Order: sequence, then structure tokens, then C-alpha cells
Amino acid sequence: MSEEILINVTPRETRLALTDNGLLQEIYIERRSRSGHVGDIYLGKVVRVMPGMEAAFVDIGLERAAFLHCADITPIGADGLEVSDDGVADIQTLLHEGQMIVVQVAKDPIGSKGARLTTHLTLPSRHLVYLPRNAHIGISLRLEDEAERERLQASLERCLTQEQVADKGGFIIRTAAEGASDAELSEDIRFLRKLWAAVARRIEKGREVRVLYQDLPLYLRAVRDLITPQVEKIRVDSAEAFEEINTFVGDFIPESLHRVELYRGERPIFDLYNIDDEMEKALGRQVKLKSGGDLIIDQTEAMTTIDVNTGGYLGNKNHAETVLKTNLEAATAIARQLRIRNLGGIIILDFIDMDEPEHQRQVLRTLGKALDKDHARTMISGISELGLVEMTRKRTRESLGQILCSPCPMCSGRGRLKTPETICYEIFREIVRVARAYENDELLVMASQLVVDRLLDEESGTLADLEALTGKTIRFQVEPMYTQEQYDVVLF
Repeated sequence: MSEEILINVTPRETRLALTDNGLLQEIYIERRSRSGHVGDIYLGKVVRVMPGMEAAFVDIGLERAAFLHCADITPIGADGLEVSDDGVADIQTLLHEGQMIVVQVAKDPIGSKGARLTTHLTLPSRHLVYLPRNAHIGISLRLEDEAERERLQASLERCLTQEQVADKGGFIIRTAAEGASDAELSEDIRFLRKLWAAVARRIEKGREVRVLYQDLPLYLRAVRDLITPQVEKIRVDSAEAFEEINTFVGDFIPESLHRVELYRGERPIFDLYNIDDEMEKALGRQVKLKSGGDLIIDQTEAMTTIDVNTGGYLGNKNHAETVLKTNLEAATAIARQLRIRNLGGIIILDFIDMDEPEHQRQVLRTLGKALDKDHARTMISGISELGLVEMTRKRTRESLGQILCSPCPMCSGRGRLKTPETICYEIFREIVRVARAYENDELLVMASQLVVDRLLDEESGTLADLEALTGKTIRFQVEPMYTQEQYDVVLF
């Protein structure tokens, strides 16, 4: 496995691509006009408490008020640590309107929804996540080697004992800590405690809505979170960003300094691996499979559905083997598409029906193995009685389509336009309504070229009958700026 991180930096936008053997796996985009806020800590103001929803809306200075559910609120005790309470507290006992509260963004605003907040504060570094208000000590579940887990936990305990600081906060060992030494963990502990001390000072001085802590820019977050032993190169096309990355890597991951490379080529860095072409494909519904089959991906507000089709693939063996081969290829392709498109929430997979239980198990195993590489948390159910696989993928930021696209002004996001024939019949009904309401002798129909052409051609007989029925002369005018569905019937 040969992974590379490609970073394209411009004054207004940063794009980052994670590739595996030259094939795009994930894409991250951060624009100055709408950069992400996940991980940022704010001093916010409660603007509305909603008892029926057991939640509150909090002003943190963004365009829309953010959402804070009571399940994401933990009271703070006299010692400054979170007080665990198994009982479900009433939102009105936890918050009141006008209250100032320290919160962290857990999910970015998506669509029409505001950001999702939590009071469980965390600060990440290369190897650790600091819990300033919680004494918990934990380790990432993605670290599966039991011996390494025990070594890291013992190392962390030694480091905390040596530090001898009155701070009672807790730590979670990240997946990236695999192989980390005592010295590296100690350095992270000191850095995180200093960082929290600075945030705590801002909290004490705060009297109004403000940001208390902002996470690193995209290219530094990527180095912190994405670099693994499998990543051979980090290529960046900006000298300024290259210097920042070099400094960061030198401070936190000095053994990886040789991997950072300033790209000086004449061709844009994303052209090296056809990243732009892959992104363009990821905005479409259809994904072609090598076998001749395809995936049809539909993203809606409630869920994403992915349908697997055999297409033109007939196979050389029996039908069951053909279906299995297509489904196995689809399982791998689906996992990759989920990462590239950053699809989250509920996802329904409709594989081609398989009668053999062993074939079903093979497909689920292949899907699970492909999803192991995903940085987002996923959960997969078995194949249901209807032959569907239900799964979830954690959603913390907008999908690729939501970042790059907006709803079509022609169809308002439906994905379909009414046919010229349908619009003609709507116009006929409107003509009858207007004719009954007003006594003018003439009416003017304004519509697009396609609709007017149909009215004067295929529907000319109907128009003649309509003029006779209403006793009015009907004229037509082509409006070049009208969409296919736009029209007006006015008095002339």
C-alpha cells in the first residue's frame, strides 16, 4: 500500500487529496468564505430553550444559531470536572435564556441545519486527545494490537506520574500514537495543558459571544490526523504552507520530515492523479464498475441509497457467480465512494439478490474490510429480509456535493423538469381561469421556446378549441430567459 497526501493551496481555497496507489480515496476542501468549525470552542449565549425538544439554540457568532441537546450537556462540579449523572436532566434545569456557556462544535452546519454543539470539551494533538473537564483515561478502539494497547497505556500512566501537575484532566490515546515513545507522549501532554491554560484564561475574561479556540488549518490538521506509516509522501504546492508543515512535522513528527515535499511542477498538482476528473465523477449519480455493472447513488435529506446493477455484465459462469462477482466489486467501490463523496448518516445498500448464504457473508466481509480504511466511524447491519444492507457513517461535515454544488434553479433540486406537454396543459388551465375572471378580448402567453413551439404545433388544435370556448384571441411570446417550467398568462 502506497498512500500520498496531495495539498493544493490558493488564497481562497485549500484542497487536500488522500490517494492510495495513485487512486483518489478522500478529498477535503476548506474555503476561506466557509471554513469548517468542528473542534472550535466558543463562549456562546443561550438564545432559546426548547423543552419539547429537550434542547437549546445557542448563539456562537455563526450565521445560524447552533443546536445543543441536553444529552450533550454535562454539569461541571466544584472541582472543575464533569459530574456524571445517569438520570436524564431536564433542559430547563440545565440552561436558561441569556446564559453564557462554553461549548465545542461537534458537527458543522449542514444544509439548513445549524452547527451541533457539545459541552464535552476535547483538545487534540498528534498522539493524544485531552479531556480538560474529565478524568477519564482511554485508548482508541482502532488500535487492535493488545500488546501495543497495554504498552501505550502504561507509558501514558508513567508520563502523567512524572509530570506531577495538579491538573485533573484526562486523555485518550489516538490511533496515530502507535509506536510512540514516553518522550513523545510527555511532549503532547505538556503542549495540551498549555493550550488549555490559554483557553481557560480566555473563558475567565469572556463576557460576550466569542471564539475561544480554533482548530488548525486544513493542511496542518491533515498532517496531524492523516499521516500514518502507510503515507509515503506529503506533497504541497505552496511554499508558505510547506514551511508551516515542515515546522509542525519537525516539532511533532520529526521522523516524518523526509516525507514532506514542495511540489514545483508546472502541471497543477491535482492533475498528476486526475483528481479533478475523479471529483467530477463523484458528483454524478452513476459509478461504472470494471465488470460492466454500475452503482446508482442518490443522496437525500433523510438517507443515501446505493443500488447495484449488473449492467451489461453476463459472466462466463452461472448466474450466482456472476452476481457474486458484481456484488464483491460493488462492495469495494461503495466503500471508496462513501469516502470520496463524504456521505454520512443512514445509508441503504441494495446489492443484487443472492440466494447463497455464503455469498452474502463474502460480500459483507468484503464491505467491512474495505470500510476498515475509512477514517469516519461506520456500522453495518446484516442483509435484511428484503435483501438490503443498512449502515451508518458518522457525519461531521458537509458532503462533497453539498460543498461544491447548490440546488438546480431549473428544478429546485428535484432532478427532473416537467415536460413541455405538461406545461402546455397547465397553461390551458390558466387561460380558462384568466378568461373567466377578466373580460379582455386578447390574452398573451409568455413561455420558453420549447413550450411555445409545442403550443403552436402539436397543441394547435387544442388552442383553436380553447379560443372558441373562451371567445378570446390568444397570442404568444417567447421569453429567452424563462426556464422550461416558467410561463405567464397576462391580459393583452
